[in-house]
Amino acid sequence: MTVHAVSPLFVGRARELAALRDALAEARAGVPATVLVGGEAGVGKTRLLGEFADRADDALVLVGGCLELGTEGLPFAPFTAVLRGLVRRLGRDGVAALVPGGATSGLARLLPEFGEPGREGAEARARLFELVLGLLERLAEERPVALVIEDAHWADRSTRDLLSFLVRYQRTAGRLLLVVTYRSDELHRTHPLRPMLAELGRVEWVSRVELRRLTRREAVAQAASILERRPAPADMDLIYARSEGNPLFVEALLSEGGGRGDLPESLRDLLLARVERLPEETQELLRVASAGGQRIEHDLLSAVAGLDDNALSRALRPAVAGNVLVVDGEGYSFRHALIREALHDDLLPGEHTRLHTRYAEALERDLSILPAPRGAIELAHHWHAAHDSTWALVSAWRAAAAARTSTAYDEQLRMLSRVLELWDQVPEAAGRIGADRLEVLRQTAVVAHLAGEYERSIALAGALLAELDPETDPVRTAVVLRQRGLTRYDLGRPGNLDDLRRAASLVPAEPPTRLRAQVLESLSRMLFAPEDKDEKIATAEIAREIARAVGDANVEANSLITATWARYHFHEVEAQMEAFAEARRIAAAADAYNALMRCSISESDALEGAGWHERAAEVARAGIADSAHYGLARTSGTFLTINLAEPLVSLGRWDEALEVIEQALDLTPPAPYRASLQGLATDIALARGQFDRAEQLFDASRGVLSRGTYRDQTLLPHLRRKVRLLEARGEVGEAVREVAEALAERDLVSSPRYVWQLLVTFAHLLTSAAAGAGGGRAAPGRASVAEEAAASLPRLRAVARRIGTEGELQEAQRLTFEALLGPEPPVAGVEARPGPGVAADDVETRAGWRVKAWEAAAGAWVDLGQPYPEARALLGSAQALLAAGDRQEAAARLERARELAAGLGAAPLLEQLDVVRRRARLGGGGTADEPAGDGQPLGLTARELEVLREVTNGRSNREIAETLVISVKTVSVHVSNILAKLGVAGRGEAAATAHRLHLFDDLA
Repeated sequence: MTVHAVSPLFVGRARELAALRDALAEARAGVPATVLVGGEAGVGKTRLLGEFADRADDALVLVGGCLELGTEGLPFAPFTAVLRGLVRRLGRDGVAALVPGGATSGLARLLPEFGEPGREGAEARARLFELVLGLLERLAEERPVALVIEDAHWADRSTRDLLSFLVRYQRTAGRLLLVVTYRSDELHRTHPLRPMLAELGRVEWVSRVELRRLTRREAVAQAASILERRPAPADMDLIYARSEGNPLFVEALLSEGGGRGDLPESLRDLLLARVERLPEETQELLRVASAGGQRIEHDLLSAVAGLDDNALSRALRPAVAGNVLVVDGEGYSFRHALIREALHDDLLPGEHTRLHTRYAEALERDLSILPAPRGAIELAHHWHAAHDSTWALVSAWRAAAAARTSTAYDEQLRMLSRVLELWDQVPEAAGRIGADRLEVLRQTAVVAHLAGEYERSIALAGALLAELDPETDPVRTAVVLRQRGLTRYDLGRPGNLDDLRRAASLVPAEPPTRLRAQVLESLSRMLFAPEDKDEKIATAEIAREIARAVGDANVEANSLITATWARYHFHEVEAQMEAFAEARRIAAAADAYNALMRCSISESDALEGAGWHERAAEVARAGIADSAHYGLARTSGTFLTINLAEPLVSLGRWDEALEVIEQALDLTPPAPYRASLQGLATDIALARGQFDRAEQLFDASRGVLSRGTYRDQTLLPHLRRKVRLLEARGEVGEAVREVAEALAERDLVSSPRYVWQLLVTFAHLLTSAAAGAGGGRAAPGRASVAEEAAASLPRLRAVARRIGTEGELQEAQRLTFEALLGPEPPVAGVEARPGPGVAADDVETRAGWRVKAWEAAAGAWVDLGQPYPEARALLGSAQALLAAGDRQEAAARLERARELAAGLGAAPLLEQLDVVRRRARLGGGGTADEPAGDGQPLGLTARELEVLREVTNGRSNREIAETLVISVKTVSVHVSNILAKLGVAGRGEAAATAHRLHLFDDLA
């Protein structure tokens, strides 16, 4: 009778296999697809993928597995395995030819065949991610690629980050399918893979497949295939009861006499019983192999076992034939991790210590047996598992250095943390690693910052500062203070400036040092207050001089950028660009890409602030391309996307702006960058009347901003959006109170670039809300809102008087602000500041003043090429012209405004324009004398318009009936008609619509 170790028949997985094949078909057509395959241990995930690979036709299937190493994963292990397989398939040069630009030094972090890794740092990690994506893109150009990552429940942080990056940026890679497997029964509540799976599950092209246990019928089919006969019902009952439908357990029970052997009920005993059928020398070798991890290299196992190649192969052959081990490249893997775990757990305490010691000693003799940094990290694991504190500490220190080379900062942090944990257990620890405990603390604080553990970095730096004496060790104290200051700034915590000032005071001015240049440059960059301007420039110049003297081009270029920001205004943009160009030349000569990225960020930001939108977009787009070249697409690249989207929004290229925003969000940028991108998308949604979407985006960005302290460039646009959203929801009173609070409590003078746009929003709201008090019939609550708005207008003017304008953009915003508020009443001792040709005393009427004011504002927006504010200014001009009696010109302005609004999809503005046109009885084609229906807005009758006005003022049906001298029933009928014509569900929505369209502003 033939008994197969594995079922020749693929049972119970037709639906799951079809899902994978459908996903591959989508990828083959260029549609991104990722499949997350979960299931308990032994349920058949690996078998499913093997069957899928056999049916993949022309697709290239690349498989890499995560490795378990005690409680720690190995950095980038599956990607190292995939790369090693490609090298075996294509050769080193063949793989190098696929790397964009042929620059393979980054791949050396995964495989030493590619030489020495490039420079280290936070950017090196991002560059590695881009290289892996670029390699997959090139492979997918030739034929479809299926990248399979197995056992993601063992993935380390670095592997999870790279995998998440590939999924989110997958749609740029062409014909690429990603498949990820994990043990669902391993995912306890705090398992780090759980939030990643939840996050990826929200990506539109990600699907999930959960492998269930086999039904009894399917288990019978599996057993029949293994035995080549149908098992006896009694035997099958026992097997199914014990295995509970787990395919691996079914196989194991069948191999042990049909499930009727005297086996313990635990899984460990079940799996070990299978091993125990192998020859004794094979069992002993499997026990040795179990201490080496799920996958072990042939050479390492040979060294630890003390066997030559022939003896090792002879002893392992029964394990391979018995399907306990499988050949995996140049090494071996246990067929199932549970088998290795059962073997390892079955070791006696003495055996456990001796085996891990033998592994550590073998790696100490020849660390090159394993690729870097795996060798150093496994060595640290084995010494720790062997309970040798001294060598565990030394090897963890070395492993931390190896992890740093691979930009595996989370693993480096774990190794450094272990050094600190073992420090008191090891005599003369400092002498053994060549560094004292304070240096280990310092490095741990730095790496915690790089790993995104900001709170921990601050805590470590604080602990270190508590042990440092600034009088006896001022230099090291300054280094730690600078580190804590930078981390506090990134976390939005106070005290960052104090740390940097103190650090600067501790670093000697003579002789010039790189550290002093770095500290002064960091300090100058964070001096944002207007009163600190002179200090900012002076400090930046000193840092620049020192950097030039010590040869630090990065600090020299960054110092020049900082000084340039402080020295020039937006009306001096040409001189500003010349200074930025000089900084770019300095950085480029030394390939200081950090400074080069800041040049692109600063240039595009300055150009946009000056109103040079086209050039700003051009510089930002070029910078984004450079960021991809330097491997910084997720950091500098997404920041530059903010600087690209902003001018695109200004230019009215809203769909293009949304596209680049979505692409950047796919890269999972840092939270503050994400909030800024969502803010720009909120602006577009508000202008298009997509208020639900605007609210969702606003809430998402608010969640980020509530967790830190940010500058005006972030907070003031956020406040502007909050006010606009409140107004759009009809919560006018709350919006007016928000404005009043801001005018009373916020600094609205220090940042004119962001303040003027905010003041224009305030002016729109307050003038409209104040007009709502007209007629003297408003309800008490509504009158209170109107009175609050009217009371805030003088304070709003007072703020505007204190702010100057820098550049054409701010001047256009000032002209719009003044047109909204009307001629400024004389103020004792204050000289009026009219716009060009719009002084209140050189025209005969207020209407004439408004016409000139709005014409000046509209002209300014035309010059800047900003269609949305131009359309709004044309609306104001048309209303002023109507008041002045010039219907022909008013019709022309409305028609032009409507063209602009329609092109933008600005639905609320279109509605407002149509209301004004109908009320003025202007034809839709721009003819001044053509009537439009009955001339009432939104098809409302004159009486319905009166009723709507009272509804907007907050009155009840009975109060409206008394005011208009009609019956309550008649009012109820009118209200029902109004709701139907406006397409709203209730009185609140009707009032919000009337307010949004400014139906009653000019009746006040």
